[in-house]
Amino acid sequence: MFRRTFWFTAGAAAGVWATTKVNRKLKQLTPESLAAQAADKAIEAGHKLKDFALDVREGMVRREAELGGALGLETPVDQDLPVQRHYAVEAAEPAHPNTYRKLPSPSNTDNSNNRNEDH
Repeated sequence: MFRRTFWFTAGAAAGVWATTKVNRKLKQLTPESLAAQAADKAIEAGHKLKDFALDVREGMVRREAELGGALGLETPVDQDLPVQRHYAVEAAEPAHPNTYRKLPSPSNTDNSNNRNEDH
């Protein structure tokens, strides 16, 4: 008698456990739950990407300061300001301040909008 009661109780407990497990998994696979999980993962990925970008920027500023010190260039007083760029060859000032040089090309000379000029 006790043996049958034990196995009946064990079977009922296993059934309740399995039903609970299946119901939890089904709730996780509903469209609303999947959308919420995807949104959480996207937010987490965005935070990781932002942290990575901040780390890269910090390393970049640190390395530029090291190189500036090694080359004897001035470093900015405030690290939040952009670093002043020093070019090896200074560009000549244009004759007119609002004119820009253009590369010679057929599109600059004949004002053609046709990109298929080969045919």
